[in-house]
Amino acid sequence: MESVKRPLSPHLQIYKPQLTSILSITHRGTGVFLSLGALLLSCWLVGLASGEAAFNNLQEYTSAWYGKIILIAFVFSLYFHLANGIRHLFWDVGMGLEISTTYKSGYAVLIASIILTVATLFLGGAL
Repeated sequence: MESVKRPLSPHLQIYKPQLTSILSITHRGTGVFLSLGALLLSCWLVGLASGEAAFNNLQEYTSAWYGKIILIAFVFSLYFHLANGIRHLFWDVGMGLEISTTYKSGYAVLIASIILTVATLFLGGAL
């Protein structure tokens, strides 16, 4: 009897990405990025405390195009992780677990993250 070669578990190729799965993956990614961003923030603060020359040297990197992209990503990650964490707190007490509510709160997390990022960076004068 010949065995049929089948996958042992469902693979990502057969699943259509859903908002809930994308937000879950993004939540984990933003958590990792926030950890790395905290290291960069620490370096920036050390440069600030080290004197004007060290601070100006670091400012060259943070004011470059890639520094601005990292800043935007860090601020978005901060707000996304915060908003999605609050969403998870509601789930922990059993609220908002219906599929329609889950999707509405997911879109709310995305919209709030974008609005707060724009407000912080552009209205706050960081960019």
